[in-house]
Amino acid sequence: MRAITIPEPGGPDALVWAEVPDPEPGPGEVVVHVRASAVNRADLLQRQGHYPPPPGAPAYPGLECSGVIGAIGADVTGWAVGQEVCALLAGGGYAERVAVPAGQLLPVPDGVGLVDAAALPEVACTVWSNVVRLAGLAKGETLLVHGGGSGIGTFAVQLGTALGATVVVTARSAKHERLRELGAAHAIDYREQDFVEEVRRVTDGRGADVILDIMGASYLARNVAALATGGRLVVIGMQGGRKAELDLGALLAKRASVAATALRSRPLAEKAAIVAGVREQVWPLVADGAVRPVVDRRLPMAEAADAHRLVESNDHVGKVLLTVD
Repeated sequence: MRAITIPEPGGPDALVWAEVPDPEPGPGEVVVHVRASAVNRADLLQRQGHYPPPPGAPAYPGLECSGVIGAIGADVTGWAVGQEVCALLAGGGYAERVAVPAGQLLPVPDGVGLVDAAALPEVACTVWSNVVRLAGLAKGETLLVHGGGSGIGTFAVQLGTALGATVVVTARSAKHERLRELGAAHAIDYREQDFVEEVRRVTDGRGADVILDIMGASYLARNVAALATGGRLVVIGMQGGRKAELDLGALLAKRASVAATALRSRPLAEKAAIVAGVREQVWPLVADGAVRPVVDRRLPMAEAADAHRLVESNDHVGKVLLTVD
């Protein structure tokens, strides 16, 4: 088969579409014939040599895929060869075939095409596990989403809105109209506006109950300032750095909490539990049309370098997909 390899870390041109060995399903695994994968920030970091796959994961990038089951290993039940699926991966989605633990498979939701289904697993699992399962977002609360135009952001806007929350996003002004169409009540241009002041303004001084943050260190103090009393800050990215000073006094005064999570490195049992929760609680919302995959564009897998350039430019809204004919 062919896969996107990284012979040497570097820029987008480090990605090479090459012949590699076919995967075989181990116990509890299936092999998926990939129809599409999606570009995530983690893939860019892996290409640069900063985010190696966890032990046992394929060496190729790709944290999610959609396709058709081509083979089933021992001890797998409930799935059949020929079934259309999408999957959460620890790596290997940028390939014609990938071996997947059965607990990380999801059926393609009703009303979603097979290709576009590749835009769902990673964002659905990330957003649901952090915003709902960990932070406990409730109806009537305010959710602040940083990076609203990303795949994570566009999904969080829709899920928060579907759950009855008021969603506030930070994003470039060029993306605001699209984010409002997806359900955002307020959009803040982080380059021109102080998001702390804007969040306080639109919440009548109360602040955000839940903040989903991709920036990390550079936003930490301001995120705490933007929290409501009893607020929950969840950090899922470090685009703004790894280290910052945390004012515990400010956190105590608000009886607030800060959590930081990663999905890729979780044990298989934890991933399977998250996938099961997404299937139970999120897939019905997708089938009803309340939450949909947001796809900026689709490119052939062999053009992965161009897809990485697009994501690095931050000019997209939603997911950039890579397709396999």
